[in-house]
Amino acid sequence: MSGNPEAKDIDELDQEDDDGADVAGPLVFAEVTLAKVLSKHYYYYYILNIKVIDKISAAIVTVDELAQTLSEPDIIGKLQSFVTDQTRADSESDMSLMDASDDQPPAFDNLITLYPSAVLTYFAPSDLCGVGGMHSKRIRATPNWRREGPRYDTIFVNTNPKEDGMRGLDVARVKQFFPFKSQGHLYPCAIVQWYSHHRDEPDEDTGMWIVEPDVQDDEPITEIIHLDTIVHSAHLIALYGNNQLPQDIPLCYTLDLFHSYYVNKYIDHHAFELAF
Repeated sequence: MSGNPEAKDIDELDQEDDDGADVAGPLVFAEVTLAKVLSKHYYYYYILNIKVIDKISAAIVTVDELAQTLSEPDIIGKLQSFVTDQTRADSESDMSLMDASDDQPPAFDNLITLYPSAVLTYFAPSDLCGVGGMHSKRIRATPNWRREGPRYDTIFVNTNPKEDGMRGLDVARVKQFFPFKSQGHLYPCAIVQWYSHHRDEPDEDTGMWIVEPDVQDDEPITEIIHLDTIVHSAHLIALYGNNQLPQDIPLCYTLDLFHSYYVNKYIDHHAFELAF
């Protein structure tokens, strides 16, 4: 990544309304790139038990600041596990990279650059509106979208290339996009919250798969993933149940309030071909 784009104000970031478009080639199955502008850094603190967001003019933060912002006290362990997995995968494909002395946790740069979104470019020939079958979508992860609250989009992640459809995909919710450097390598990645399949087959009434947020001790289970594993954006519909819902639920919190969600494969052509 060359250069350091100047961090823009939140109002300027909100002008990035290109949530999707048809694009020209080259043809790629799926490719994700980070946004052209950087995030603001947000510190969280509490006044009378009310969370307050304090906007700080910085897009490059330390690992400790990132841990505080994302409420991820074990962010160092997650970064080390990510680098270890990436190095192991590279070593398996190139035996010359094997090093028996790599028993120490991998080191990485302390400064991390934050991004509010990433752009997914993908090949969907069944959507006739595309130019040569190529389309793009923006995936967002920002704590204050249009001054209305947080927006953390959901995605399909390729976790088992040997399986087709949802049996080879998992659903995750992006909490932050960022690249970081370790041992001379730049890794574009995201920290995500995982969802698990409710059953090993789709719902027989709707044809849609059902997923549930992964939690442990009432805390979401998160992991750092490489952007290359992201296949497509995902759209979830809450399983509302039989109880009456309050009318004043903010839309930005619907992914935080329910126990189960339908994976909406009817949202677009490409999702229908993926989430079967």
